[in-house]
Amino acid sequence: MEANHRIVDTNGIKMHIAEQGQGPLVIMCHGFPELGYSWRHQLPALAESGFHAVAPDQRGYGQTDCPEAIEAYNILQLVGDIVGLVHTLGEEKAVIVGHDWGAPVAYNCALLRPDIFHALILLSVPYSPRSWGSTRPTEAMKNMAGDNQFYIVYFQKPGRVEKELEADVRETMVKTLYSLSGDQPPEKRWNFLFGKDQKFVDTVYMPDTLPEWLTEKDIDVFTEGFKRTGFRGGVNWYRNIDRNWELTPFLSEAKIHQPSLFIAGELDGVIVMSRAAFDNLESAVPDLKQKILVPGAGHWVQQERPDEVNTALIDFLKAVH
Repeated sequence: MEANHRIVDTNGIKMHIAEQGQGPLVIMCHGFPELGYSWRHQLPALAESGFHAVAPDQRGYGQTDCPEAIEAYNILQLVGDIVGLVHTLGEEKAVIVGHDWGAPVAYNCALLRPDIFHALILLSVPYSPRSWGSTRPTEAMKNMAGDNQFYIVYFQKPGRVEKELEADVRETMVKTLYSLSGDQPPEKRWNFLFGKDQKFVDTVYMPDTLPEWLTEKDIDVFTEGFKRTGFRGGVNWYRNIDRNWELTPFLSEAKIHQPSLFIAGELDGVIVMSRAAFDNLESAVPDLKQKILVPGAGHWVQQERPDEVNTALIDFLKAVH
């Protein structure tokens, strides 16, 4: 059974989705630099288990619209896209799943529309509520980086990182998917901090051979997607990090009360970076059913270890339904 692909209208944009199966709705939000294709192993597994699995290319990616304005990528618009998608699909309820940048979309969906999103699954990025006394995010990141550069701050200047990433899209995709995975040796592992004299592309490495979980066809799909759009839309999500903070003071100290599941690769750099949030998840998400670190896996956990991830997803989904 193949996934069905179509373009739907949501929140004033046209969005490309891949969908498979019938039953309760499960929406899976990808991260950067990825596509709905990142869920290629989850779509058939969830469909076979009795769910309607949907993986959109999110705003700025793939065959979905890429608005020009940077502010068009703020978190309220991104949540609006998914809320609109649920309605377009003719549903009233959904389980929301998010990996990487898709995780903040997913947990903000859960916080802002608990009437729709009745359960939550986060991959890679743990939820941590903002505090009333929090600092502007880019300022906090600059302070944390000290004499180095932090990648999100580096991404703030329009055009700079796009030029690096688009110089050779295929090479960018291979290097990024490899260097953030669990397959590379420690000395070639991606670091979120790098020297002031370095570019972002200096932090990722070319493998001698592709890891087993990544095929030439996979690289082709990602390459074609980003050749079509460039990287600007995806990077614009990062350029809203301060704006998102300005827009959401009302979410200070907010806990997530839906039944939830968290999965990450044991070797994921985001877990290293967000260890406190990972350790405090049970406090921030009181109905957290399980917190899984997959041995040997890196950042792309649902692609690197699809069997383990699918088993955890399906067990959780069956329990909440």
